[in-house]
Amino acid sequence: MSIKESHNKIYMHKYLKLSLIFVFTFFFHQSYAEIISGRVVGVSDGDTITVLDSKNTQYKIRLAGIDAPEKKQAFGKVSKQSLSDLVFEKQVNVDWHKQDRYGRTVGKVIVNGLNANLEQLNRGMAWYYKKYQNELILGDRLDYLHAQESAEKSRVGLWLDKEPVAPWDFRKSRRLN
Repeated sequence: MSIKESHNKIYMHKYLKLSLIFVFTFFFHQSYAEIISGRVVGVSDGDTITVLDSKNTQYKIRLAGIDAPEKKQAFGKVSKQSLSDLVFEKQVNVDWHKQDRYGRTVGKVIVNGLNANLEQLNRGMAWYYKKYQNELILGDRLDYLHAQESAEKSRVGLWLDKEPVAPWDFRKSRRLN
């Protein structure tokens, strides 16, 4: 075997190994995500809904990648109303990947082909929750970041406030008091 043939064989071996890793990772990621389909029967706030599926099972859903103002916070009621206008009494699909420490299912809510998580950011009704960005696919990370930047620049929703307080800071300040 020539040196060139030996190098080609090593290259092909590495290529096949990397290809297998990619394929395994892709299918593992795809199989990990699940879909809940149902009707939205409740909206708790700007990032939490209740979905009822065809078997009458209720799911508390936390919208992934965003954090909306708390109920007692500026824009809290407006954010809740915005999400309600988007999803209440409508059929949704929730592409979910985990449950949070409160037992809520965390996922992306799709209503009539629209990503409700992203729409809340577009409307200036939530922050992009960068703390959990690694749980999102790259495309959603980029979309969410750009949506918040655009809403902020356009001064829509909570960005009308001169110094909006992020929900995580609001919650922290309430714990300290």
